[in-house]
Amino acid sequence: MSPFFRRADRRTDKQPKPQDRLVTLIRKPGCHLCDDAHAVIEKVCGELGVPWEQKDITQDEELYRTYWEQIPVVLVDGQQHTFWRVNEQRLRKALTSGPTE
Repeated sequence: MSPFFRRADRRTDKQPKPQDRLVTLIRKPGCHLCDDAHAVIEKVCGELGVPWEQKDITQDEELYRTYWEQIPVVLVDGQQHTFWRVNEQRLRKALTSGPTE
């Protein structure tokens, strides 16, 4: 194999696969925006095979202090991706490109 192709292979190895990412939805009960975010995350993560989890802000004092004005909040690999409204295309791009910054 030529060095050109080997270089390309090494570059793609550095990008995480969608299945190696983790999406976290920080939400609270009775929040209609949280329900909307849940639907988008469930769809995108389901299509890409990305694991995801939900955390209830009312059950975690640190999450409450950090995010109470921004609910729902979406984290990708532990970094804040968005809040209030989740854009399907933007989430999909974040999960299929390099690590979040």
